[in-house]
Amino acid sequence: MTVIGLGEMGFALAGAFLDGGHPTTVWNRTPEKADPLVAKGADRSATVRDAVAASPLVVVSVQGNATARAVLESSGDVLSGRSVLNLTDGTSEEARAVAEWVGDQGARYLHGQIMTIAPGIGGAETVIFYGGSHAVFDHFRPTLQLIGGRGTLISADAGIPALYGMAVHGTMWGALNGFLHAAALLSSEGIEVRRFLDDAGPSVAALLASFPGIADEVDRGEYATPYGALQHHRPSVEDLVRESRARNIDVEFPGYTLGLVNKAVEDGHADDSYSRLVEHFRQR
Repeated sequence: MTVIGLGEMGFALAGAFLDGGHPTTVWNRTPEKADPLVAKGADRSATVRDAVAASPLVVVSVQGNATARAVLESSGDVLSGRSVLNLTDGTSEEARAVAEWVGDQGARYLHGQIMTIAPGIGGAETVIFYGGSHAVFDHFRPTLQLIGGRGTLISADAGIPALYGMAVHGTMWGALNGFLHAAALLSSEGIEVRRFLDDAGPSVAALLASFPGIADEVDRGEYATPYGALQHHRPSVEDLVRESRARNIDVEFPGYTLGLVNKAVEDGHADDSYSRLVEHFRQR
């Protein structure tokens, strides 16, 4: 096992492999970062070429896919016949470009999107989305379990894991922004936010439970609904904007939502469900 890149995440990955009993070779631009890992039994390579040559599986965790490719290029011809697991963040097209280049060098490629911060590496519930070579995933599956117990090969397309990761993050940031706007409203009245969660728990749970239904509507492209129509959402969003303005709470977040709803209603979709708004995002 070789790990290239010993930033916070790469260091955690190498540590998990070592803790799992795997001989591990490491390389980093700043060699001294490997000192604690060497103390645990890791082998430190002086060059990328030596690090790649040391193992059948080369794990890359660096800052950006351009760097990942540049580092791998510096290994020369020893990459041929090996497997590369690229755990570097970036866009789906960047991942595909690295995958194509690695394939051109005679190596097999697997891309992984880690859905945790460094301290979560090795956890039984840690999710990692993989895309690329099925053969690499199957062959190294027991090893990959050491860095994340819920690793899943979701596609032969190396770009899909990045897209999955961004979808999770987009959902997370949208939900967090909405929750923090709500927290600001509650705090302006002196209401403890934790108390709100205790009292409104069933409503919040119902919101999360609605996601599969919304997903089905989007997948079918059918938005008509006998309930929850956009025209019924609009008065509530208007109330939220007015309440926020009256309390000197930023109105940009609910105002953006109101703009989306108004546009959809004006375009003749008043009786459609909220999922109709996916068409707005597709057209931007």
